[in-house]
Amino acid sequence: MTGEVLTEVTGGVLVMSINRPDQRNAMTKSAAAELAAALDRLDGDPDLAVGVLTGVGGTFCAGMDLKRFQQGERPVVDGRGFGGLVQAPPAKPLVAAVEGWALGGGFEMVLAADVVVAGESAKFGLPEVKRGLIARAGGVFRTPQVLPRAIALELLLTGEPMTSSRAERHGLVNRVVPDGRALAVATELATTIAQNAPLAVRASKAMVYESRTWSDEEAFTRQVAFTDPVFASQDAKEGPAAFAERRAPRWTGR
Repeated sequence: MTGEVLTEVTGGVLVMSINRPDQRNAMTKSAAAELAAALDRLDGDPDLAVGVLTGVGGTFCAGMDLKRFQQGERPVVDGRGFGGLVQAPPAKPLVAAVEGWALGGGFEMVLAADVVVAGESAKFGLPEVKRGLIARAGGVFRTPQVLPRAIALELLLTGEPMTSSRAERHGLVNRVVPDGRALAVATELATTIAQNAPLAVRASKAMVYESRTWSDEEAFTRQVAFTDPVFASQDAKEGPAAFAERRAPRWTGR
């Protein structure tokens, strides 16, 4: 490992920090490989419940390293795509803590997260059209999934960035916080999620994404593959028991 992605465990939360501050955390192939390994750790470790992704030094991620791109490098991981994330987000929840710029692939990594906390000065943009490129790491199709079509097209066609306040207004960002506080608040949110039953949390996330194209009729039929295992779990018995006994639940993930 080169230390281009730093990891730290806080309770059941794995904090992953892109660590190339002098290059505005622009993504490289080695950083993508390190992030992919961290995400594998998140999903594979039963003691970890939630991930937080951020950047060191006041910038989230300025996209791919264009100098490396000119040299032929692509910051992708086979099967996981840009940054080792966008094509295969973790099964467990991922919170993005955004300070400063989230541009290009950096914004597409935000779009692959489930919850977003942003500093007041944070900005989100897809400037690919200004470089003769296209937002192919999920930006073209995920942006209109989370933003109104007209707003998504504005971002994609002008290449101009969006402020955090506007992003919050249109539902892209969950919380806007004072600059420098995004990671702390994101970790607090992640800790709140981590206190809940892991099977129920993962099934809820999975169904939200799987059901995007389902009709209501289909949804009530197809949801059983997600909901029945949760209701049949030990945790489904533990939750009501803990409530009745006025104690904290002891989740087993089974």
